[in-house]
Amino acid sequence: MTSVNRQHAWFWCLTLLACSLQVTGCRNDESGSSSAALQKQQIEGPTMGTTYHITVCTPATDEVDTGQLKQDIDQLLVEINQEMSTYIKDSELSLFNQAEPNRWLPVSPAVVKVVSAGLELSEDSDGAFDMTVGPLVNLWHFGPDPGKRTLPPEDKIEAARQKVGYHHIQVQESPAALKKLIPEVYVDLSAIAKGYGVDAVAELIEARGIENYLVEIGGEMRARGINQRSESWKVGIEKPVSQTRVVQKIVPLDNLSMATSGNYRNFFEVDGVSYSHTIDPRTGRPAMHGLASVTVVGETCMKCDAIATCLMVLGPAEGYNWVKERNIAAYFIVKTDAGFTERFSPAWQKQFGEEH
Repeated sequence: MTSVNRQHAWFWCLTLLACSLQVTGCRNDESGSSSAALQKQQIEGPTMGTTYHITVCTPATDEVDTGQLKQDIDQLLVEINQEMSTYIKDSELSLFNQAEPNRWLPVSPAVVKVVSAGLELSEDSDGAFDMTVGPLVNLWHFGPDPGKRTLPPEDKIEAARQKVGYHHIQVQESPAALKKLIPEVYVDLSAIAKGYGVDAVAELIEARGIENYLVEIGGEMRARGINQRSESWKVGIEKPVSQTRVVQKIVPLDNLSMATSGNYRNFFEVDGVSYSHTIDPRTGRPAMHGLASVTVVGETCMKCDAIATCLMVLGPAEGYNWVKERNIAAYFIVKTDAGFTERFSPAWQKQFGEEH
């Protein structure tokens, strides 16, 4: 859960906020329309190796202590990191990764919730999503120590594959605990924990009685209610080009979460062949397809976050069929020889209409 997470940290936010969230700390903003019924307040800070930005809109008559709210949000995010980060040596997840096999290790219910959701998606995708893929990511030089990017030999790929497999993990809800079945298994939650963090912060904000908000952590986001102009929140999806940052599409979020994963900034070439950081756990090799980015919209950000990563492994054809069968709203941007093409799942078209 830092900018160089071993599994899928590179999928962090390929999304731009259409509304401006470039603020420091927190502040009140009652500018804009003089007839606005809502006041906008913004909070931001560092977390998970990236940043978070939060906007809440409340009636002008309501008093919201943004200083206290920021303090509570920061504390919550510190707790999540202490539970799920692989970069904190004594986090619950790090202790599990260091633990002996075939022994239940007590963890928080939050860790069990996130790991259980990841395992469910792994089963549903036949292993396209796998929280244990780290050894393969490192072997292909996309981990925290990239080194010289060369093609790994076949025997090392097969050796790394023996350490990878979601079926080597077991969960227990009561009391909350995890167990590994082989000593080498290494779990990294960076493809799902950021989305969980968005959901957790959103629930904290709702518990304060705030009904209108936009929460964003590293590009994954969740929105509820309306913005200061009494409109649906609008966010931008980035055009998948590495040279610059341009908004490809504006999407209204009405009580929805959204996550975007991309495949166009972290890669290397050997003999004219491009090798992506998206490692397919089923083959042990980079996914070789034209999917440049995919955006998923749904109820919880945790699921959107994980599904977006999963679709980057499945690719534009298999991934499209997968979301179509499950009625998931997804927007694919595919790179072709003629440029980029767009494809929308039926659920996306139903949600946003043909113009989106």
